[in-house]
Amino acid sequence: MRYVSTRGSAPALAFDDVLLTGLARDGGLYVPEAWPHWSEAELAALAGRPYAEIATAVMRPFVAGSAVEAQLPELAAETYRGFGHAAVAPLVQLERDLWLLELFHGPTLAFKDVAMQFLGRLFDAVLSARGERVTIVGATSGDTGSAAIEACRGRERVDVFILHPRGRTSEVQRRQMTTVLADNVHNLAVEGTFDDCQDLVKALFNDHAFRDRLHLSAVNSINWARVLAQIVYYFTAAVALGAPGRPVSFVVPTGNFGNVLAGYAARRMGLPIERLVVASNRNDILARFFDSGTMAMGTVEPSLSPSMDIQVSSNFERFLFELLDRDGPAVDRMLRDFRASGRFSLPQGLHARAGESFTGFRLDDEGTLAEMRHWQETCGMQVDPHTAVGLAAARATGTAPGVPLVTLATAHPAKFPDAVERATGLRPALPPRMADLYERPERFEVIANDAEALKAVVADRARVLEAAA
Repeated sequence: MRYVSTRGSAPALAFDDVLLTGLARDGGLYVPEAWPHWSEAELAALAGRPYAEIATAVMRPFVAGSAVEAQLPELAAETYRGFGHAAVAPLVQLERDLWLLELFHGPTLAFKDVAMQFLGRLFDAVLSARGERVTIVGATSGDTGSAAIEACRGRERVDVFILHPRGRTSEVQRRQMTTVLADNVHNLAVEGTFDDCQDLVKALFNDHAFRDRLHLSAVNSINWARVLAQIVYYFTAAVALGAPGRPVSFVVPTGNFGNVLAGYAARRMGLPIERLVVASNRNDILARFFDSGTMAMGTVEPSLSPSMDIQVSSNFERFLFELLDRDGPAVDRMLRDFRASGRFSLPQGLHARAGESFTGFRLDDEGTLAEMRHWQETCGMQVDPHTAVGLAAARATGTAPGVPLVTLATAHPAKFPDAVERATGLRPALPPRMADLYERPERFEVIANDAEALKAVVADRARVLEAAA
């Protein structure tokens, strides 16, 4: 399997190089050269198999030729053995055709663990095979950072620098990052928004001399391996609900578009997904795009669902590449214009094509609180504010007869206790293994929203330079 850049001018790479490279050298994102396709018989054969076995089967075509191809079953089994539910991503039925896919049974209580725990093991295996080290630099709106740190803490061949927007994550999200005191973990609180953090990371990757000297790599969903591991739970959920014998639809709370892009990839691979609903909070750039065909950047507004407080959705570029028939230069022109002017519009025909795969939905904070109260009052279920946005989207769009509608539960309610308590009057408790989180010492550094300042910090602390010397 080879991978190509969405901007069209970077060299095609094999999986291991894509894993370690992250962002393509032309500024684009890597995607498979061709989508593997699953027949109905192959899909049906997945029924009843454990999560790790399905993960191995789904990911195998994408890692063909990799140094870790033979280790894939072992890596998957080791990754998901540590999750807090035997099913890894269990389904919970709420109504006749309405289901919840719980993706928060990993070590940091968020869906990011499903991919990140696997990614950490991939890095270890590939770097050991090559005898190399990397410096990981990533941005987080809340959950990616803690999941990446948990996956990479203490790993000998990796240094990890995670940027989060100062004061714009929940306290639990922040503490899950800043209380990890491993020598290879560095938390940086940026004076700005998540989009600012994301731009700083891209600035470092686009400085090719700095990138090469520090052996930069990525754990954000700009790294294809992250999206790859997320494709798996669409397969497990759909097959459990009757695929390929009947279609399934999904509602995905998302800001950076990576989680729902994994669903789109599963659809391209032959999984019978009827609809993908993109559920947004007040930062509704994606919902507005699918409604109008115009992507118009606004100001990031803090909300009760901070992981979706985003105006520049990196993974949308991968979908745009497919929508423009894989015309890399056209993608490059469109996104450069977007950065310059803050907007772009699709021709009517392309907007209609986008609507064949996705529909958008928006919910403000008051609606989010109301949705959280609804589920507490009707069935005693606590949900975090991101999942609440998804459930509201599911109830608003409705289900087609005989087509299960699955909402992705992206975080445990205890990650957002203030929002849950405000909505329901009840404060969710942390799991016993995290009961002392508020007492643990924190370590982080506040930095300006400045690429040169970030480079100085990374260059000063990355052990890859010591190894090279």
